[in-house]
Amino acid sequence: MRRDKALLEEGGQVLWRRQLALLQQTGAGEIFLSARADQAWAETAEGFAGVVRDAVPNAGPLGGITAALERCGEGHLAVLAVDLPHMRADWFAELHKHCAPGVGAVGRNGQFFEPLAAIYPRELLPLAQAALERRELSLQKLLAAGVAQGLLRVREIGDGEKPFFTNWNEPT
Repeated sequence: MRRDKALLEEGGQVLWRRQLALLQQTGAGEIFLSARADQAWAETAEGFAGVVRDAVPNAGPLGGITAALERCGEGHLAVLAVDLPHMRADWFAELHKHCAPGVGAVGRNGQFFEPLAAIYPRELLPLAQAALERRELSLQKLLAAGVAQGLLRVREIGDGEKPFFTNWNEPT
């Protein structure tokens, strides 16, 4: 995109602040900001319990999710990408209904998981670390393994929910 998506605005609010407010609405305990080393603004972003840097550089979202799971003090980690400006707190409330101790939940749209608005159990950490070690960076494969091992439950995404997952990957 050639610019930092977190600093784009939606409705007069920068995306990182919007997503922080959404996670606060869900009742999340500790909220961390996952940011790359080159995102200097993240160090002064208010409202977070801290900044999490990727476990392995250049590993895409898997690097950030793995680092967050390593730091997670709770049994579950809610992940919300900054570039999902239409996501709603009630999505996470619905996902939470599918969670249990040691089991998280992820949405699926057809054959594809939506890994960046999901709730992961800490028990997924060994699978994520192993994927990083193999440089197998596909979240789709990781989540399929998590489902196969009973660590994740799948919630099919309804037609009315599909707009929640529209992301900003192209400049406007």
